[in-house]
Amino acid sequence: MEVPPLSLYVHLPWCVRKCPYCDFNSHTAGNAAPRARYIAALLADLDRAAAVAGERPLVSVFLGGGTPSLFPAEEIAQLIDGVHQRFTLEEDVEITMEANPGTVECGDPAGYRQAGVNRLSIGAQSFDPDALQELGRIHSVDDISRAVDEAQAAGFASINIDIMYGLPGQEVAAAIADLQAASELRPAHISWYQLTLEPNTVFHARPPANLPDNDLAFDIQTAGQAFLREQGFFQYETSAYATEAERRCAHNLNYWSFGDYLAVGAGAHAKLSDASGVRRYAKPANPLTYMESVERQQAAPDTPALSSADLVFEFMLNVLRLTDGFDLELFERRTGLAAQSLLPRLLNCREKGLLEEPRRGFWRATELGQRFLNDLQAEFLPLPRLSLYAQDLADAYISSS
Repeated sequence: MEVPPLSLYVHLPWCVRKCPYCDFNSHTAGNAAPRARYIAALLADLDRAAAVAGERPLVSVFLGGGTPSLFPAEEIAQLIDGVHQRFTLEEDVEITMEANPGTVECGDPAGYRQAGVNRLSIGAQSFDPDALQELGRIHSVDDISRAVDEAQAAGFASINIDIMYGLPGQEVAAAIADLQAASELRPAHISWYQLTLEPNTVFHARPPANLPDNDLAFDIQTAGQAFLREQGFFQYETSAYATEAERRCAHNLNYWSFGDYLAVGAGAHAKLSDASGVRRYAKPANPLTYMESVERQQAAPDTPALSSADLVFEFMLNVLRLTDGFDLELFERRTGLAAQSLLPRLLNCREKGLLEEPRRGFWRATELGQRFLNDLQAEFLPLPRLSLYAQDLADAYISSS
């Protein structure tokens, strides 16, 4: 098993207000957030992360939340300087920061650019005032345009705009209008994803009325995909569209390619590979508990290496999101498992029309598989044993090699 590329995720957990659809580890605090103490904890946590990384360089850094743009530029600079002091970074390292539009949440794009951020992800969600209100957003439509204009004026060439579809009462025309408004701002990247009712959210407990049914949501999806293609955005992942290959999100690509990532911050999750296997780690979710654990120098609990069955599922859970697919060589390099162990399920999914093999050893989801991605991913859940039919398919495939 090779040592894969390494990324770093930094979690900044506070928001002005919790959105009713959000299931991320975010907390409402506003100006009461203990930012200085939290930054100090992050820097101390980075010391430990750097010791784990050793000489491995970082290919990307992602500041997520919460709303990282609630932190002033000088504190973001302190964080990024701390990363540079502790790690080796690739020459073309991508450093992304999430920001929300609006006077309160947008912060200082020019200051963030000067601090070292080179990619900004702006959470617009919609350009419909009524939809913004229903989603619990506190910015206006004008705030979105202003945030993008300020980011471009600050020198950001790589800007992502987040847009949601499948909103309450939304029809195809309204969803396309959102994409039209976003594309007119000339971002390099658009993340376009469906509203889902996640557990432990207000919307899950009290679903909004008038949500599009599955057929309408699919009509919106296909119309939106066609529109984005016409506007020069190519889809490279389930919900990610870029104007050119260089503008794809390197950090998320590393996730989806089953790369490694360090993580600091409340509730942050890490994945690391070494000679003994692949392990996952998680930091305490509560910001206060997290800060206290770092201040007390509490070691993270040891976690067992993922089983072979879990490795198969987690690898497929990620790579199946990529529209270009993956090759079996990547599977072997990232999991340390033989490609033959994956073949029976791949061939079974091909029989069901969910996967295709455009060339020997290279696999990707079909249009049907992309539409029913959750069902396709579930085909790779750990099972007590493979069916005899699936094994027969694999034997026939191997014998034809």
